[in-house]
Amino acid sequence: MELIEWTLEVFAPYGDLGLFAVSFMESSFFPIPPDVLLIPLTLLRPQWGLWLALVTTTASVLGALFGYYIGARGGRPLLERLVSPRRLVEVESLFQRYGAWAVGVAGFTPIPYKVFTIAAGVFHLNRRIFVVASVASRGLRFGLEAVLVMLYGEEIVRFLTGYFDLATLALTLAVLAGYGLYWLWRRSRAGERK
Repeated sequence: MELIEWTLEVFAPYGDLGLFAVSFMESSFFPIPPDVLLIPLTLLRPQWGLWLALVTTTASVLGALFGYYIGARGGRPLLERLVSPRRLVEVESLFQRYGAWAVGVAGFTPIPYKVFTIAAGVFHLNRRIFVVASVASRGLRFGLEAVLVMLYGEEIVRFLTGYFDLATLALTLAVLAGYGLYWLWRRSRAGERK
């Protein structure tokens, strides 16, 4: 909690620039997510909510590219310091099987995104796919937060504060389940044609 207060105290006075800095750093090495600045700044200036979401997304994706660069240039030892050996094997397996989906889920949910940006570089995920997954997931997350704050103000902030992690996980699971059902449906249709 002290680190969150410190982040607000140090970066909030700089407004958009402070939001940009926190968003960039969080994607590669900083432990505090940019939501702690995005939400109060959007409350202060709701008419600028979409702009703030764009600033957050842009900086987050640029920070993710920095994390990717760290990973590609020898980030495995760093990754080994961030996660246990067992977790590292799990993360590597996720990248081998799901690639962009792993980045997308981490970018939208409360899972530490920096671990996945560095891992994407370590495991040499296609950079273009990495950027598309990052833009989509981070843009959706921050855009959704900004729009909700713009529409509902303080009411939604209480909800986001208490249930954001659960809500993003539920939404992610719903999207993945929908994709899985669509994939099964397409596969069954392809089988019928044969």
